[in-house]
Amino acid sequence: MEIRDRILEIAKNAHRAAAALSKVSSDRKNRALLEMADALIRQRDFLMAENARDLDLAGKASMPAAMVDRLMLKEPTIQAMSRGLAEVAALPDPVGEVSSMWRRPNGLLVGRMRIPLGVIGIIYESRPNVTVDAAALCLKSGNAVILRGGSEAFHSNVALAGILQEPLKKNGILEAAIQLIPVTDRDAVYELLQLEQYVDLIIPRGGEDLIRAVVSQSKIPVIKHYKGVCHIFVDETADLEMAYKICMNAKTQRPGVCNAMETLLVHEAIAKRFLPDMSERFSQAGVRMRGCSKTIKVIPGLPEATEQDWYEEYLDLILSIRIVETIDEAIAHIAKYGSLHTESIITRDYTNAQRFLNEVNSSTVLVNASTRFSDGFELGLGAEIGISTTKLHAFGPMGLKELTTTKFIIYGDGQVRA
Repeated sequence: MEIRDRILEIAKNAHRAAAALSKVSSDRKNRALLEMADALIRQRDFLMAENARDLDLAGKASMPAAMVDRLMLKEPTIQAMSRGLAEVAALPDPVGEVSSMWRRPNGLLVGRMRIPLGVIGIIYESRPNVTVDAAALCLKSGNAVILRGGSEAFHSNVALAGILQEPLKKNGILEAAIQLIPVTDRDAVYELLQLEQYVDLIIPRGGEDLIRAVVSQSKIPVIKHYKGVCHIFVDETADLEMAYKICMNAKTQRPGVCNAMETLLVHEAIAKRFLPDMSERFSQAGVRMRGCSKTIKVIPGLPEATEQDWYEEYLDLILSIRIVETIDEAIAHIAKYGSLHTESIITRDYTNAQRFLNEVNSSTVLVNASTRFSDGFELGLGAEIGISTTKLHAFGPMGLKELTTTKFIIYGDGQVRA
């Protein structure tokens, strides 16, 4: 079968499954999710063996360390995926929720009911855990999902998809509710992006090049997550011990992810007290730094940051540092160079904290906390389908509600329009 025909068949099956899934009870969806969670644990040895095949190919291809980190399935990773499925099962089902009921002068009772989007295509790179998170969230929110992982995780994703489909059958849910495109040919992505009559939304997760390519080719609406150029601003009133701890966590806890800090902004009134010790801690952790001209005077020997550095998502132990004169300058820097992802301020000044929250236009803004908390699991969503840097129709980490929309429902008693 040609790729075009194969993808068309997958999309048609997903379309049929979505119509049936919208009527499946919460209990049945939850049972399937819990059985998936158990199945991952039971078959962890098989999963790690399949993942080892991908890791072996990654090593032969000299894949960057950050991508290998995203690709790897260890015992704790599988345990976390299993917990994520159970947590999604425990979340309230958004489908059918009725809100904002109001009565019109003519007696009509008007409300809004939450409904699934339909068929969602997820195109992603490296991370096999996305297969599980996306499948769980789409199932619980009543959407069929078409998964297209990267070729570097092919064996892992095929194994995961097979494990996830079995509980669907046991619970009377069409297997086509969760499908993985079983080919690595890039033409498969292009063909999927043309099928607007069967697919309702595309969510790409990966590098900026992938996302721009998807946006340029798709006839289907796309929720974009271009990159995570995340900032922390250390205000002049910051608690230094808190700042050391938060900045280290944001940069080094897992540098190859989109919510890691890429640029550190420091108020000049605190720079000489904060930066020497902070830079020493970064150096010991293997972080390579570059800074503005003011930063270099405080930390001699650093290379000077270029204009491009301020736009860069390093996804590595690399950090740009800039000293600013005011909170206004920090906010202006974020507005110019940021990617609408995640920013944090470290401060003991309530007014500055509120200004930062109100004026920084990113999807997640924190006070006195690491940027690494910009994550659906950490924010109580159970898991996330991605982090949208597009304001329509979702902004920030996307959980169950972001995978639904609302329709108007109206109760009448014979009313006609004059």
